[in-house]
Amino acid sequence: MVTLTISSKWGRTPLVFLLWLVLVLPAFAQPAKSYRIGMLEISQESANRANLNAFLEGLRKAGYTEGENFVIDYRSVDGRPARFPKLAADLVAAKADIIVTRSTAAALAAKNAGSMPIVMTSSSDPIAYGVVTSLAKPGGNVTGLCTMVSELAAKRLRVLKELVPKTRRVAAPLNLGNATAGAERRQVESAAKALRIEVIILDVRDAEGLLQALETAVQQGADALLINAEVVVLGNRGTVIDFARKHKLPAMYAAREYVEAGGLVAYGVNYPDLYSRAATYVDRILKGAKPGDLPIGKPTKMNLVINTRAATALDVSIPSTLLQSVDELIR
Repeated sequence: MVTLTISSKWGRTPLVFLLWLVLVLPAFAQPAKSYRIGMLEISQESANRANLNAFLEGLRKAGYTEGENFVIDYRSVDGRPARFPKLAADLVAAKADIIVTRSTAAALAAKNAGSMPIVMTSSSDPIAYGVVTSLAKPGGNVTGLCTMVSELAAKRLRVLKELVPKTRRVAAPLNLGNATAGAERRQVESAAKALRIEVIILDVRDAEGLLQALETAVQQGADALLINAEVVVLGNRGTVIDFARKHKLPAMYAAREYVEAGGLVAYGVNYPDLYSRAATYVDRILKGAKPGDLPIGKPTKMNLVINTRAATALDVSIPSTLLQSVDELIR
């Protein structure tokens, strides 16, 4: 076998090696693929910062750098769930490689919009809504996290009663058109009966009806509010918090975002933890895993958050039992 060589100031270089440089090095010079991660959200980025930061930190830990190998395409319905299908279609048109959703309505809209992978940061019950057929083996193009935790609504009512013992009549806005509203209503009513509290159930299905429902609650003598994390109320939390402040109503909320914005107390799923875990799903899918093969996870962390400034404004004294179990005090 004859190997051709070329003489240069570096010596005699085999032609085979030069050919290798010409053919192989350009491959190493190719820029890494940059993924477009669509986010289909309830609220604007500024109101969702803690969750978004947790998601971005999860991606960083997995080796991703924003602006280099991924970009975020963030779309928010601003508390109007009817906008989810349009924004999901926009993300498909923008050629998102993967869509990350919050709420069952967002996941369902994304699923109906196309076949791209979908990672849920939360869903009250993806089976009841037909997003997936199984948590263990979701199949199709959807996976991620759900918030299926029993007795959360009942626990919130018990904490509210402990924090504000004089509570006698609580108003609970629910979207009674949701598949899970019936179970939540039964939880609340059962817990209320045990605590000797009267519950006023308010059917709230859109932003326009939210303030009217809250006014109705006051007219019917409500002395406290029980607020869940449904799209309409969470996306319009400023309206709820301002109303509660104006009418001096203690309110128990389902997510930290409410308390961060000035609400009194929240007990429920630790959403930043879910967003951080969602990043691991995104990483696995971008590396080749099929969404349908990844079991849907459940919450492993709950948190109790109290806003001390709101408590002072309402003349609410935080009992020592709650101070011992609180996860965060926002001052």
